[in-house]
Amino acid sequence: MGTSDEEIDRLLGKLTPRARALLLDGATTWRTRAEPALGLRELVMSDGPAGVRGEAWDERITSVLLPSASALAATWDEDLVESLGGLLAAEARRKGVDVLLAPTLNLHRSPLGGRHFECFSEDPELTGRVGAALVRGVQAHGVAATAKHYVANDSETDRLTVDVRVDERALREVYLAPFEAAVAAGVRLVMAGYNAVDGTTMTANALLSDPLKGEWGFDGVVVSDWGAVRSTEDTARSGLDLAMPGPDSPWGEALARAVADGAVPEDTVDDKVRRLLRLAAWLGALGEGEPTASGAARAGTEAPPAPRPAVAPRERALARRAVAAGSVLLANRGVLPLDPGRLRTVAVIGAHAARTRTQGGGSAGVFPPHEVSVLDGVRAALRGRARVVHVPGPRPDGPAPPLDHDACTDPRSGLPGVLLRMLDADGRELYAERRRGGRLLEPRLVPGAHTVEVSARLRPRTAGRWTLGVAGFGRMSLALDGRPLLAGDFPPPTDDPAVVHVNPPAQYAGADLAAGQDALLVARRELAPGTGRATVVSAAPPAPDAAASPAEAARAAAGADAAIVVVGTTEHGECEGYDRTTLSLGATQNALVRAVAAANPRTVAVVNSGGPVELPWRDAVGAVLLAWFPGQEGGDGLADVLFGRAEPGGRLPTTWPAALADAPVTRTLPADGRLPYDEGIHVGHRGWLRHARVPAYWFGHGLGYTTWAHEELTVPPRAGAGEDVTVRVRVRNTGARPGREVVQVYLARPGSAVERPVRWFAGYAAVRARPGESVTATVRVPARALRHWCVRERAWRTETGRWRVLAGPSAGEVPLVADLEVVGPRTG
Repeated sequence: MGTSDEEIDRLLGKLTPRARALLLDGATTWRTRAEPALGLRELVMSDGPAGVRGEAWDERITSVLLPSASALAATWDEDLVESLGGLLAAEARRKGVDVLLAPTLNLHRSPLGGRHFECFSEDPELTGRVGAALVRGVQAHGVAATAKHYVANDSETDRLTVDVRVDERALREVYLAPFEAAVAAGVRLVMAGYNAVDGTTMTANALLSDPLKGEWGFDGVVVSDWGAVRSTEDTARSGLDLAMPGPDSPWGEALARAVADGAVPEDTVDDKVRRLLRLAAWLGALGEGEPTASGAARAGTEAPPAPRPAVAPRERALARRAVAAGSVLLANRGVLPLDPGRLRTVAVIGAHAARTRTQGGGSAGVFPPHEVSVLDGVRAALRGRARVVHVPGPRPDGPAPPLDHDACTDPRSGLPGVLLRMLDADGRELYAERRRGGRLLEPRLVPGAHTVEVSARLRPRTAGRWTLGVAGFGRMSLALDGRPLLAGDFPPPTDDPAVVHVNPPAQYAGADLAAGQDALLVARRELAPGTGRATVVSAAPPAPDAAASPAEAARAAAGADAAIVVVGTTEHGECEGYDRTTLSLGATQNALVRAVAAANPRTVAVVNSGGPVELPWRDAVGAVLLAWFPGQEGGDGLADVLFGRAEPGGRLPTTWPAALADAPVTRTLPADGRLPYDEGIHVGHRGWLRHARVPAYWFGHGLGYTTWAHEELTVPPRAGAGEDVTVRVRVRNTGARPGREVVQVYLARPGSAVERPVRWFAGYAAVRARPGESVTATVRVPARALRHWCVRERAWRTETGRWRVLAGPSAGEVPLVADLEVVGPRTG
């Protein structure tokens, strides 16, 4: 809905300067403040981007889980991403959420970035296009999207305080570009990150005013990342509009006093409030406007969870289609697709096959209504047709998993799950409830609460030395059958909210358990200020023999018509709050793949990760299929690809190194608090080309189930500076199946007067063709792809003269080349 500027000003006039200032920080963790005098209700926000969690971390409140952002970018399909944005919006409206904190538009600058799964790609153009599509899809249904984290928040190490040093040209051309695209798409909010840029924290940085609000004309709300505001006056005088969470932010009453004292101008606050009121009006949350679905009455976060309606078949079908569309066939030696009619036995191998990692770790996590593993998907696809044999193989490196409801029972009711109790200081029970598992991030707070207790009756299926753990901060203990296993005080080493509230480290102890014999596990942690309330109880059986597991897997593979071995990362290695230290999947998983491949040439390696990993065995297997974190329908979507019901539609949104040492940009560790982006504009494939290095797989790479010839590139003889350029690429399907090809266009500028990449991505178009058919892809190269930021003039400029246009299936394979003459004034 629309509300005029005059009406906004009239409403603003109803408030005192103090009341205006108080509107600008949160009422709770996830809500803004209401103002009855204006008919303004609270606005509810929720984390994204793969699902809409809502206000509570409660496994009983489920959310549709889509593939990770890196998988969405791998689709190179903006229409599909827009549809998925609509699905997220429907979830948000169902949950009473007004603002979705997505998309994440930071870049895959280094392969070690711990949050790559939540970001789209290494390239600013692709990231901007996919991000804009998600924004359009979400906002078309009356839910506001949030572009985050503005800006240069591309790694996790010391993320709350790191000072990123990036030159002005790289900042403009690379890191700001996706946000500019989101603003052009009409995004309603932009989130300022935790980090600093060139010495100033982002919540007080001049970049919030210009280019964001000035040059780009962003008229929405700039919201802080949660807890990113650490001072009052400098942040209030900046372009920041809303400090979250509340109500104890450095704004609130402190901001009201600063306005009264004249330290923060009233008109600065008024502009912020106008933006908030415009957002509320658009959401139907202001005055007499019709409320959206999210304007309905909401239960408090401590209320019992509402039952979740069954996921609509169309939602499941769309999520399943997205899995296949984003899966990337990295290599294929005639093995895929597998023909179900010719299979009698299929071996499915690996711990990730049965417990496929469907999402990344951190604040973006949700609780899906179900999760289809690769093993589940293969079994369903082959039911009644072939026998499926599963060998779990070695346990992946990483922490013990949280207790699952199928591995333990509530000692009070005997039902699957755990018993959660809240105790007072004398150990008296204040409340108790059965929960589904051991990952309890927000146990209900009640007056007098002092200790969280989680107990579970284990019935081990495997005898031997088990690893038992409790995660959290403060004073904690763990006991088995009344015998103390560990006790101590474990203070938080950081105030990073992703660590304190979502992924606290675990403390472990070992215990000998007998198969089939019950054992009572009891974990306790005291609640103390600054330690959060997250409590996670975990248990892991004895690890299989590292030498015996590959041998067992090899025997199963040798006796099968085909083998599918699934390997991947763990939450310990790929998670918000931490950068990675290696790209290796570990010796045990690598040995597993080699053993299976040696036993059966028809081995498909499925890679379950959110970002690049080393694949030292990639030439030894029959096929390599990148699954990413595929969401709740992952197993079924991947089975569609494995058995040829769907084509693997994905193309890499990020260059994958063969080894970490080959990557041109790897640094994520600040020195003296500073992280220099010394590579400048040479990020991703640009850096690989600059250093003349060859990766395992280039940006844009991906195979389908047919083959293609790139036959002809047609470029206009000249174009005006500042104009889009339309190029045409004729391709022919040279294989035996219908298929889809992603035709990519790159630019080069020989003899440029300014520093340039060897070549850089400029646009793409997808085409479909039947066997033997030729089709022409029409690719629009936007004028921005030809411009550069002139630091001396502080303006965009476009060089005239001869340019080179290249086309092909990846950044490393561009067989078609043509020249383009750019004429006219040197303008952007």
